[in-house]
Amino acid sequence: MPSSPAARRVLITGAEGQLGWELSRQFADWGDVAAFDRRALDVSDLAAVARCCREVRPSLIINAAAYTAVDRAESETALAMRINGEAPGVLAEEANRLGAMLVHYSTDYVFDGTGTRPYVEDDVTGPQSEYGRSKLAGEEVVAAVAKQFLIFRTSWLYGNRRQNFFLTMLRLARERDALRVVADQVGSPTWVHFVAQVTRRVFAGAAASIENGLYHLSANGSTSWHGFATAILEAVADDARRAAQVVPITTADFPTPARRPAYSVLSCAKLEAALGMRFPDWRAQLAACAAERTAGKT
Repeated sequence: MPSSPAARRVLITGAEGQLGWELSRQFADWGDVAAFDRRALDVSDLAAVARCCREVRPSLIINAAAYTAVDRAESETALAMRINGEAPGVLAEEANRLGAMLVHYSTDYVFDGTGTRPYVEDDVTGPQSEYGRSKLAGEEVVAAVAKQFLIFRTSWLYGNRRQNFFLTMLRLARERDALRVVADQVGSPTWVHFVAQVTRRVFAGAAASIENGLYHLSANGSTSWHGFATAILEAVADDARRAAQVVPITTADFPTPARRPAYSVLSCAKLEAALGMRFPDWRAQLAACAAERTAGKT
């Protein structure tokens, strides 16, 4: 029988990503943080994942690593499934071995997009892309294997680091006089800093008693990619000074290898009730992200 893992040690995968970086900052005061980027831990190497867990011996494993190239996943199906669908199962097994808690992140893309009201956790899934299918597989293996786990489905993540829609729009706005953006896909843009904050709150005070399970974690409210792009350029006007207009287009006007859900808004009522808080609207989160950018705190 292995010795007990460190009482307050957290292992974070995907530490170079926008979510992993924020999580590393949020958990710095929680205990000993062992944060691994892809160079230190390639989660597509399942043996390396198991070996890392056994060497670090954490009491909390936070899996922020993911294959997120939605379109490329259509041709790199096996790699996407190994990272998103198989590696979480290895982490679940190692968490059980250590008596550790596993936190895993999933996506609104597990739904088929035909809904007309915000999806709740037990709604029927139906991913329309290889990316969505690989993320659903990860959810399922964690729920089936892990003894202590939290799965957070989130949506449309953005922030001031790495690659994301927010930064892409600001870059294109400096280069072009008009932006053509899809207006018939609706979701909830969610600031990655907020996701990390809520995750940290789960392990603070009375909130630490949250039950194992699947929870939705996103901003409240909804908009289209076109609406989000328009709001970004309004929120960060200096960066967007060249953009004359944001032109709405349809999904058919902008074909991609992977199908996106037309509607993927998440209801966060379950997690809000568990934490005793109301999540901010996506507009408030965007304003906070823009303020962080202006202040240079990135």
